Amino acid sequence: MVTAVVTPVGDHVLNSLFDEPSCPGDGAACDGKNPQNQGCAEDAGTFKPTVGNPAHLQIRYSEDCEAVWAKITQGNPGDQVTISVTGGKTRTAEIAYDHDQFTHMVAVPDGEFRVTACALPKPGGKSTFARYCIQATEATAWR
Repeated sequence: MVTAVVTPVGDHVLNSLFDEPSCPGDGAACDGKNPQNQGCAEDAGTFKPTVGNPAHLQIRYSEDCEAVWAKITQGNPGDQVTISVTGGKTRTAEIAYDHDQFTHMVAVPDGEFRVTACALPKPGGKSTFARYCIQATEATAWR
């Protein structure tokens, strides 16, 4: 008999085993999937304000995968990160351990789009920043 231990790390490993790459070139197929497991992080550009960005929040955009996702790198357990596409879906992820987390992908239409990413500190948690949001479009200077 095999017993599985469910931890945030174990959950991540288990999900990555069953999330086979299947979406590059099709935003609808990427929607809701892990960008790392799908290979979408390889070509992704990043928008990250360098000044006044207390949570080091960033928006990632993969043109090949026709999708975006948000990442927080200076948060604390319980803090949340969200990504929302105007006229589309919203995804949220919570930091379970350490200081970083990313959302799953949200498909963007081919052509014009507008996205908003937010870092939300856990009420009563360790983070000292207030809710912080950034926006980007297809015309943003993705690096």
